Amino acid sequence: MVSSSSIIVFFLSVFIILCTTEALVKLPRNETFPAVLVFGDSIVDPGNNNNLSTVVKCNFPPYGRDFVGGFPTGRFSNGKIPPDFIAEELGIKNLLPPYSSPSLQLGDLLTGVSFASSGSGFDPLTPKLVKRTNTILSKSLFLVVAGSDDIANSYFVIGVRKRQYDIPAYTDFMATSAASFLKELYGLGARRIGVASAPPLGCLPSQRSLAGGKQRECAEDHNEAAKLFNTKLSSQLDSLNANSPQAKFVYIDIYKPFLDLIQNPQKSGFEVVDKGCCGTGRIEAAALCSLLSSFTCEDASNYVFWDSYHPTERAYKVIIEKIIQKCVDGFF
Repeated sequence: MVSSSSIIVFFLSVFIILCTTEALVKLPRNETFPAVLVFGDSIVDPGNNNNLSTVVKCNFPPYGRDFVGGFPTGRFSNGKIPPDFIAEELGIKNLLPPYSSPSLQLGDLLTGVSFASSGSGFDPLTPKLVKRTNTILSKSLFLVVAGSDDIANSYFVIGVRKRQYDIPAYTDFMATSAASFLKELYGLGARRIGVASAPPLGCLPSQRSLAGGKQRECAEDHNEAAKLFNTKLSSQLDSLNANSPQAKFVYIDIYKPFLDLIQNPQKSGFEVVDKGCCGTGRIEAAALCSLLSSFTCEDASNYVFWDSYHPTERAYKVIIEKIIQKCVDGFF
């Protein structure tokens, strides 16, 4: 993830408090989320990496094919991503912009932005989450989505951490790093912080291809690592809630609804779960998923995954609709 500049945070703090909204989900009387502020990885990055010198970006077709105007914004999907749906469900706005966008207007800061950067994680070897912030409104919703890249890439694919840790030790390290970051947010004034679990990483198409054997089954060691991290993350949030006055740290279980979607796709009208829409769907993501990719599907709505790592817009929407009310209730 990347740091916010002091001037952005200053204007956010001053102006966001003036904003009131009417949520689409049920909120307690006289309560509102005036803004959504997001930190995380490619799941919640709306384009902050577009102007960075990195291969972890997707501001080119066919990404964004089903977005408004068919424009590739830098979102790792065919359309909207979770922060867009969350902001919409909360009645804030239809799209959550990247803070680094050259076209960002002062008015955009009234209702929040995403600081997420693709490739980030809780592991400091995965680009650092946040360097510095100043003052942030306590009633805003903070969403933290990270950990997937740490397990899938830093540990299993690249393997650099395998030489230093076994899975129990590495997930301890991740959970402790997550708690440190959340304490930093709390110290800066955040009081409503939602933290997403890791998904069933072994069932991502890329991980099936790399570690699922000839039949490309879900890689169970990846899933077990995700579940172990989730247990430790939840425990850390319980501890933070017990020791952080006036704060609500809400654990957002992504693992179970996502796994149910993969195991029972027909319940939500999906047909394909073991490969993405882009290219062969088995290994392509980012630069490998481009207009040069052959066989990109015609109708992404039948697919749970857009590329070999990231869900489609419709899959995101289905999952968000299942979990958002329970998540919101956790803050009150």
